Amino acid sequence: MDRAELTTEQVLKRDIPWEHYMSTKLISGTCLQLLRRYDHKPESQRAPLLEEDGPAYVRVFLNILRSISKEETVEYVLALIDEMLATNPKRAALLLWKGNWFVQEKSCKILTDIISARPKLQNGMLPNGDSSNSKSKLTSTHDVLRGLVDWLCSQLRNPTHPSCSIPTAIHCLSTLLREPYVRTLFVQADGIKLLIPLISPASTQQSIQLLYETCLCIWLLSFYDAAVDYLSTTRVMPRLVEVVKGSTKEKVVRVVVMSFRNLLAKGAFAAQMIDLGLPQIVQNLKAQAWSDEDLLDALNQLEVGLKDNLKKLSSFDKYKQQVLLGHLDWSPMHKDPSFWRENINNFEENDFQILRVLMTIIDTSSDTTALAVACYDLSQFLQYHPSGRIVVADLKAKDRVMKLMNHENTEVRKNALLCVQRLFLGAKYASFLQA
Repeated sequence: MDRAELTTEQVLKRDIPWEHYMSTKLISGTCLQLLRRYDHKPESQRAPLLEEDGPAYVRVFLNILRSISKEETVEYVLALIDEMLATNPKRAALLLWKGNWFVQEKSCKILTDIISARPKLQNGMLPNGDSSNSKSKLTSTHDVLRGLVDWLCSQLRNPTHPSCSIPTAIHCLSTLLREPYVRTLFVQADGIKLLIPLISPASTQQSIQLLYETCLCIWLLSFYDAAVDYLSTTRVMPRLVEVVKGSTKEKVVRVVVMSFRNLLAKGAFAAQMIDLGLPQIVQNLKAQAWSDEDLLDALNQLEVGLKDNLKKLSSFDKYKQQVLLGHLDWSPMHKDPSFWRENINNFEENDFQILRVLMTIIDTSSDTTALAVACYDLSQFLQYHPSGRIVVADLKAKDRVMKLMNHENTEVRKNALLCVQRLFLGAKYASFLQA
């Protein structure tokens, strides 16, 4: 029979020569005793054994997998673990037992492999057409996945091993997030925010692999709308752009570019990409000698998509993205009178959201260019909006801007002064106070 067609039931009918393994010192006498009590016994006898000494049995299974390479034996032990979980999904906690790190790491990876290799249910039916117990099997798998995802997130939040917890958790998630249900669980567990800090340029082989698998998680999540909505509230896009600008590892560039391609048509990501200079970055990437066809296709598609969005994106959309991201610089629109005349009413959107964000930049930013531009833009609003002084006064802007009149940077001081003058004089006289 083709090994791919083997079932757990068929594998568990085998007789494994445990005594031989003990005589050759591949397993210990204690291990043999535990196996004799457990192997080929009904669930009614196995259940109390696992209840009483579950972690010991997990250690036995893992030690066998570490010590014995014979294919039939490896399959048998994996089938034992699979059956143990299928009978009672809560036993997944045994595999994530808080023992030494070796047990935790191997248990987690084995559990991930078993779950990812299971046949997927399709419309309540297994691929072979068997509908018996399909619902209970689905429920069991979902229960195991929930426990596993919670444990992986806990390792990302509070690592139990200083150097292995995070790489192990990310490695498992990069496999498990292929399952739509895991994406749902991961978002519910507030796991996305745990990925963002890990997205940064890498240099060592180990850190490159961690970066690749983290970006792979982002790509897999980009297929799930709830995850995309959450990503839109984070700084994932600037981080991905920094990675793709500085990485020479083809697989890292590929998965980041494919993430860009997926996110391009969703929400405000296109405007963010354009504001972060991605069109030029794509041009630079295309000029390099990549061998991966998927990467080349993704770059071409991303280039076309960015060009289309660039045509559609109004100047105010670009400006809005600059402000919301806090990436203010002296781009031409800030000093373009036609921009302010044509778009001044757009500043009223969402209860003057843009002005409120400008005030937050003025209060909190340490970037002197951003401070100078924010003060200048506020002065432009005062000049062009008929109710500018009233609106800005309601935001209590005067005192907040006046603090910057003593700033150490000349540009900040100059534009803070301009803003305060326009606030006192009003629109009628403001045109005399050009920067």
